[in-house]
Amino acid sequence: MKSLFDWLDDRTGWRRIAHEALSENIPGGARWRYVWGSTLTFALVAQFVTGMFLWMYYSPSATSAWESVYHIQHVAAGGWFLRGLHHYMAQAMSILLVLHLLQVVIDGAYKAPREVNWWFGVGLLFLTLALSLTGYLLPWDQKGYWATKVSTNLAALTPFVGPEVQRLIVGGADYGHHTLTRFFALHAGVLPAATVALVVGHVALFRRHGITPKRPLRKPDAAFWPDQVLADAVACLAVLATVVFFTVRHHGAELSAPADPSEEYPARPEWYFLFLFQFLKYFSGHTEVWGAIIIPSLLAVVLGAMPLIARWRMGHRFNLVFLGLLLAGAGFLTWQARREDRGNPEFQMAVQRAERDAARAVSLVQQSGGIPPEGAAAMLRQDPLTQGPKLFARNCASCHRFDGHDGLGQARTEEITAATGDTWASLAAARSSSEAQLRAMNPQVGTVAAGTKLRVPELISASDLAGFGSRAWLAGMMDPAQIAGLHFYGGTKFKDGKMVKYVREKVPKYSPAQREQLQQVIQAVSAEAQLPAQAEADLRDAAGIEAGRKALRESLGCTDCHAFRRPDEDATAPDLTGWGSREWLVGMITDPTHDRFYGKRNDRMPKFGRDGVLSPLAVGQLADWLRSAPASQSR
Repeated sequence: MKSLFDWLDDRTGWRRIAHEALSENIPGGARWRYVWGSTLTFALVAQFVTGMFLWMYYSPSATSAWESVYHIQHVAAGGWFLRGLHHYMAQAMSILLVLHLLQVVIDGAYKAPREVNWWFGVGLLFLTLALSLTGYLLPWDQKGYWATKVSTNLAALTPFVGPEVQRLIVGGADYGHHTLTRFFALHAGVLPAATVALVVGHVALFRRHGITPKRPLRKPDAAFWPDQVLADAVACLAVLATVVFFTVRHHGAELSAPADPSEEYPARPEWYFLFLFQFLKYFSGHTEVWGAIIIPSLLAVVLGAMPLIARWRMGHRFNLVFLGLLLAGAGFLTWQARREDRGNPEFQMAVQRAERDAARAVSLVQQSGGIPPEGAAAMLRQDPLTQGPKLFARNCASCHRFDGHDGLGQARTEEITAATGDTWASLAAARSSSEAQLRAMNPQVGTVAAGTKLRVPELISASDLAGFGSRAWLAGMMDPAQIAGLHFYGGTKFKDGKMVKYVREKVPKYSPAQREQLQQVIQAVSAEAQLPAQAEADLRDAAGIEAGRKALRESLGCTDCHAFRRPDEDATAPDLTGWGSREWLVGMITDPTHDRFYGKRNDRMPKFGRDGVLSPLAVGQLADWLRSAPASQSR
């Protein structure tokens, strides 16, 4: 073995190199405050290694980037762990950079003759942030796409050349394939090369000038080996253990739904850019350039000029105060942004919707056994469970509700002034709500009194469609205590029509035999919908359903107004044949004025399909979602 080492030393001179590296003098001996540079180097090497392996799987294309990251996260053995290490180590580097920066400034290790090394370090700080920013887009998911769009839009605010700079970054007039390939080239090529060059220069200058010790020295000088090496190794191990903990806890890094410019997303940057996002809220219009460009640039200039400022008698103290205020301000703005988001119900619901879309994208890929050539985003665009609630919120929720919400979980409310005699119970009944829901909307109100301002659900002008077609929905409609409420006919002209009068006046007088027949009729009409969730119950209750069909035509006289299983020119109400089925719902949404439905008696419902408001695909997606979505989905 000695002969091998001697041969290697003769060819490479490794013994002299090792001696130079390990025998470096540490004034005052090893100290824990010196570990941050080594942990940063360790983190950078870890990023290069994990990034290289991720590169082996990654495909930088707008139609394959998300798909390749999905493969890493969910298919490749250990891929989620590798991706998690890369993701959380990048975040750890941001923290380590701040700690290293603080240690250097506190110890005065930025002063002459170390000015150039300080500038190298500041350059590495900005390169690390640039690596984080460019890497954020590479999964080509909704989170990275919209966050990057927000951040790169700031480039357009650059005085004189803003639009040209933004176009150069984006790779054209809009975000797409060229944006992704440019960011990938920067993230995997240009920025790492620049980082390596600055690290080499930074270390070379550090070795030239040596460690700036914290005075007074507590111990005699010592070599880098073994005590400082041990401290550095322990610190690097602690960083690795922390990163592994978060990786395992979150099963890798988050992957949201595939990027889709046509969909809305609650865009937020990663936490280390969140302070700037919050800072920009204080600027608008022509002053936005101050918050986005001018003030950050001035702060960066002061940061770079700190070695020159330190020449002034009070310069070092100024630098300490400046850096302390800068970090405290960034911390405060980050906390404020988090607090505002936590207290913003619309943002929280948007986050929940985004999480559902992400989970649905994974589910669709797994169900179909692969991703089609047109990409995973196309799967979501074709998926009723994804598009249905969005279509409902945009086109139907101005009149209808879905379990009291707009289909996406947003409860529409309005402010009213309580009148004399109003109580929580009376208001809840008037709004088809519950006392608990009203109290939750008005936590500051104890007892309702005349003149009290209250938030209550908006009055709806049409039915709540959660569970439409199910036995439970029909049973509620045939309940004399419920049919006149907002849940079924809402504020339409049918709220005082024949159906409501029939249920309120005749159903309470039903004999026990008629009540049993009514339950069978409910089963029979609901069976027309052929709901997947009721398939087993419909099969089990086949005899009762058949009896219900007979009672519908004969005993209870439903066909006096409705057609059922045969043409009826005298029918004055919607045809119950196939009621609630996909074909029936598609027809109703397409044209409610058709004779099969409400005809000329239609009350304000738009002809979505006939007038071209919704495409046939969208009409079908909306119908499929209404038939498959449980009432609790929007909560």
